[in-house]
Amino acid sequence: MTASDITTLPEKEEIAAIARRLARATTKGELGRTLAEVAGRYTLADFQAIGGRLFMEVVSLPEPYRSSVRPFFCEQLFGAHHRLLTMYRSATFRKPGAPLRDRETFEKFCAMIPDGCFTWDEHAERTPFHYSPQHRLFYYLMAAFTMFVLDSPGHPVGMPFPGGFAVEDRNGTFYCLIRDREKEVFFSICNFCPARQSEENAPVHGTDSH
Repeated sequence: MTASDITTLPEKEEIAAIARRLARATTKGELGRTLAEVAGRYTLADFQAIGGRLFMEVVSLPEPYRSSVRPFFCEQLFGAHHRLLTMYRSATFRKPGAPLRDRETFEKFCAMIPDGCFTWDEHAERTPFHYSPQHRLFYYLMAAFTMFVLDSPGHPVGMPFPGGFAVEDRNGTFYCLIRDREKEVFFSICNFCPARQSEENAPVHGTDSH
């Protein structure tokens, strides 16, 4: 099934077909190319809706945490999108590259995507922006790129959490305070993240940003 065939399907079937297409990737180059092709269909109006949803989520946070975490949320979505397309346009993905890490986790991530795109929380329903399952799919596309092509945490290195903790890079090994905290939330990207669970009482030292 080609990308043009996928776009003719009803929305839920379309997203499931995209997830199956992603799951067929076996190397980082193949996955990166597929992600870029799917992400390339999003329009300016789509990005406005995605940005509007992000704004509504961030604006509800208390200061000073709101200001400190905002750029990391933007990097997680729009920074990743820019990097994905830059790598695609520079022909980085023409070579197969290394095999995907943890094939079993990757396949579970892809299997989660269709239901995850149709899971709504109460806050999302109150936003004034038209935020559709396709927009939720964009979130998972960027997470797939970050976690399985770049082998980086789903939340950017340096992203702060309340209490003075942050996502850390300790000499190439990633640690996150919330890595194992959302196991009961099936659609959380934390369940598929390459970061390790950090110790809650450990202070943050030498966090590197990418």
